[in-house]
Amino acid sequence: MNEKKIRRILDTMGMMFPDAHCELMHRNPFELLVAVMLSAQATDESVNRLTPSLFHKYRTPEDYLKVPLAELEQDIRTIGLFRNKAKNIQSMCRILVEEWNSQVPEAHEALVALPGVGRKTANVVVSNAFGVPAFAVDTHVERVSKRLGLAKPDDSVLEVEKKLNRVVPREEWTLSHHRFIFFGRYHCKAQSPRCASCPLLDFCPEGKRRMKAPASMKAGSNRKNES
Repeated sequence: MNEKKIRRILDTMGMMFPDAHCELMHRNPFELLVAVMLSAQATDESVNRLTPSLFHKYRTPEDYLKVPLAELEQDIRTIGLFRNKAKNIQSMCRILVEEWNSQVPEAHEALVALPGVGRKTANVVVSNAFGVPAFAVDTHVERVSKRLGLAKPDDSVLEVEKKLNRVVPREEWTLSHHRFIFFGRYHCKAQSPRCASCPLLDFCPEGKRRMKAPASMKAGSNRKNES
């Protein structure tokens, strides 16, 4: 895809979602890190329902280490995979206390070394908490990128990230990450994408196939009736 088309995609998403931002509620890098860890295979909405009470009870890494694991599990049990997430959160907090003076490290390499913190989580934290350009690839970014032909259908998450980093200007990585998420969450949905009203339909092989499908099915039905 050439530079002109990339610019059209980025500008169109910008016009559609000019206020795209991180929707996970947080007040500091530590709360953001915990929120992103909780959001794995869970919606931001479900995490945001939980974190006000969670962040009132637990304000520092030390607070998470003062309670038994079972208590933390109970506090986050509304979130999927809560047992594993509780274990990772406590392990992560222990390392922050012992190795990082209870502060969230700014380096991407240090973040991915923490329990329960993968590349996507680290990208979200460095970009939103520390202003370091990063293009975190979640399920929405991956879906939109592949539908628009910015990545191949069988590309891994890391391959999608590398391809986006090559075609999107570095200074736009973080903002584009948010806009891709909003575009995927509210417009190019997994099950019911709004292809008929999509301003990027010309660039979307998936959308074109979906728009042709009803006509093809109708034609097939008519031929069956005629026979």
